[in-house]
Amino acid sequence: MFGNYLIGLREGLEASLVVCILIAYLVKTGRTDKLPPVWIGVASAVVLSMAFGAVLQFGSSQLTFEAQEALGGSLSIISVGLVTWMVFWMRRTARHLKTELHGKLDAAIAMGTTALVVTAFLAVGREGLETALFIWSAVQATNDGYNPLIGAALGLLTSVVLGWLFYRGALKINLAKFFTWTGAMLVVVAAGVLAYGVHDLQEAGWLPGLHSVAFDISSTIPKDSWYGTLLKGVFNFQPDPTVLQLVVWLLYLLPTLAVFFGLLGRKVKPLAPKPAA
Repeated sequence: MFGNYLIGLREGLEASLVVCILIAYLVKTGRTDKLPPVWIGVASAVVLSMAFGAVLQFGSSQLTFEAQEALGGSLSIISVGLVTWMVFWMRRTARHLKTELHGKLDAAIAMGTTALVVTAFLAVGREGLETALFIWSAVQATNDGYNPLIGAALGLLTSVVLGWLFYRGALKINLAKFFTWTGAMLVVVAAGVLAYGVHDLQEAGWLPGLHSVAFDISSTIPKDSWYGTLLKGVFNFQPDPTVLQLVVWLLYLLPTLAVFFGLLGRKVKPLAPKPAA
């Protein structure tokens, strides 16, 4: 539940901030007559995201086992790619998000009502589609249709409340730091989703090594124990991963976190030359 709460919170807060910035800008510049198109765009994006999630859930249930595993694995990998891109994008643009949105909004107002609807729709829709895809992948990975959805719903609800508090000026936090640390946690969650996606593709016969187990600590951390369930729900932890799963998990997690925190971009200072004797 925590992992999906984090997804809902972060993705929802991004969308909430976008909406708050758009509305506040229109209100402060005396263009409240432009608010209805913005709300139409936001509502359309929410409906599309919910419809997309429903199509994924009910459409996949009509497939064969192999097809379900292939679809689940493929979409899990795609969702990890989208979330990784989103994490790095927000890490880079959090400080300048307000200025960027103001520029886009001015251009949309100049173009007319339809442009306003499209601007709001795209700003929120991207986050909504990413959220629906990632949460669906997480539900497939945990084989739990309720707790992940409850966690995501609570995260989205929290993000709406925080967005309203931001708009009212009652809450001020360092957004750059917030998105940095939640981004790092999402990378860890995404690594687990990626590993499970690889396992799905192995079960579908698309990738080899299904029976090559790297290690098995099921006796120490049983899958049906409360702590095993907790680890699986938060990090998609598996006590008996295949070799390929473990390799992919490490190859994604370590370099991604290193680049995210700028470890690979730091230059080593040359040693000062020794003074002549």
